Amino acid sequence: MSSFRSLCLAAVALCLVALPSSAADTYAKTRYPIVLAHGMAGFDSLFGVLDYFHGVQSTLASGGARVYVTRVPAFNATEARGEALLAQVEDIVARTGCGKVNLIGHSHGGLDVRYVAAVRPDLVASVTTVGSPHKGAALADHLRANLTAGGLGEGVLSFFANHLGTVLGLLSGRTRPQDAVKGLDALTGAGLARYNARFPAGVPATACGQGAATGMAGQRYYSWSGTGVVTNLLDVSDGALGLSSFFYREANDGLVGRCSSHFGTVLRDDYAMNHADEVNQVLGLTALFQTDPKSVYRAHANRLKNAGL
Repeated sequence: MSSFRSLCLAAVALCLVALPSSAADTYAKTRYPIVLAHGMAGFDSLFGVLDYFHGVQSTLASGGARVYVTRVPAFNATEARGEALLAQVEDIVARTGCGKVNLIGHSHGGLDVRYVAAVRPDLVASVTTVGSPHKGAALADHLRANLTAGGLGEGVLSFFANHLGTVLGLLSGRTRPQDAVKGLDALTGAGLARYNARFPAGVPATACGQGAATGMAGQRYYSWSGTGVVTNLLDVSDGALGLSSFFYREANDGLVGRCSSHFGTVLRDDYAMNHADEVNQVLGLTALFQTDPKSVYRAHANRLKNAGL
């Protein structure tokens, strides 16, 4: 009897030892991989140390999600960025054998993921945009209005932005063609009007409404954004975002207006976050005593999981 009892105790102990791996956190374990797409002047990781989505990938992975961070031209037209993203999505689908992915794009990246979902709907289970200017960005309109096509100002902007994009590419391990002027034009009100006419899925019909919750291929559409500007005095990006916020007539995150960020099901458009906070930058210096950006991504992964995605 004592021998049998010892065997039972040993079996229980073995199960307890194995418990962490077998009963791992699955809160964020979606059916399909999550693919993160950066915005303008973005990157995946610099030197393998500074991540664009700071701490987001590890947070989701700790909850059981398979997460991939993509890399497209820092400055270029949405279609060019979208094609670069599509190639990576196709590779991820092929390598994982999952058939589809859940796309999450920040800022210009939100327009990129819309492009992929439009041209290859069979590869996309859901599209989520974070602080993306679906109706255009007032700052882009101001710059475009004050830069003569082919003029000196446009040339200077193009020179410095294109070189910045090249440097960011080199620091992240891969260079891509840059075109800052096309990138700027893509984010103006006129540029987005043309883009939305071509890819209307999920875009609200009214100025500040919600868009369709699903696409024709059954894709789910979501968005969220913030209206904080100066949220942490230790964050070096807050000053610049505070200045750029004055170009907007509506509540904004420093670069994108609240209503312009609406796409699909609007989960929330007034987080106490600025444009950098939405990806937990810089280095997690976000608003104190407010929602942790990482928790928003984690909760959304759980939402996708519960939706069977």
